[in-house]
Amino acid sequence: MLLKERIDRRSALLVPLLSVVGTGVVWGTRSASAQEQGDGRTLVAYLSRSGNTRVVAGQLSRRYRADLFEIRTATPWPEDYEEMVAWASRLREALATPELADSVADIARYETIFLGFPIWGSALPAPMRTFLTTHDLSGKKVVPFITHGGYGPGSAPETLSALAPRARFLNAFVLQGDQERDTLSRLAAWLREVEPEL
Repeated sequence: MLLKERIDRRSALLVPLLSVVGTGVVWGTRSASAQEQGDGRTLVAYLSRSGNTRVVAGQLSRRYRADLFEIRTATPWPEDYEEMVAWASRLREALATPELADSVADIARYETIFLGFPIWGSALPAPMRTFLTTHDLSGKKVVPFITHGGYGPGSAPETLSALAPRARFLNAFVLQGDQERDTLSRLAAWLREVEPEL
């Protein structure tokens, strides 16, 4: 099955489910407005690599008529899964804050922010550190939604609180999603079986 088909299939499965489930250097970023969907008081800001978190973000944006903002790095991350893991590990170990492609120009107007991201190496992804250190969330209701590949949210909730101590965090939605790691493990196991016959 092609990656696009996997993501489309995953999207189709998650949408009905979700309708029921109620200090490194900071680089400059360009300001951008979020895609306006509603009254401008609620924002869904998300980081997504494989598509899992994007599906949840889209559903939340539609349900709450919330503006939508994708958190992206200025320099795209590696497409290869193993290169991506190594890249993310280096940034995590350095407590880096990589430059983002854009920032939310008018963050002050939002009262509620749904904040979504996957777990990378049992921790908050480095681009989320940048987002939190370049956007003041003081006094805002922040609702995290977290996707992971089987190890849970790791240290991310504590890191969120430390980076945005004046925000009011609500309980997080945590969802285990498919990950390339599982696919690669299964592929390796299969290859061990068939390679002797190749």
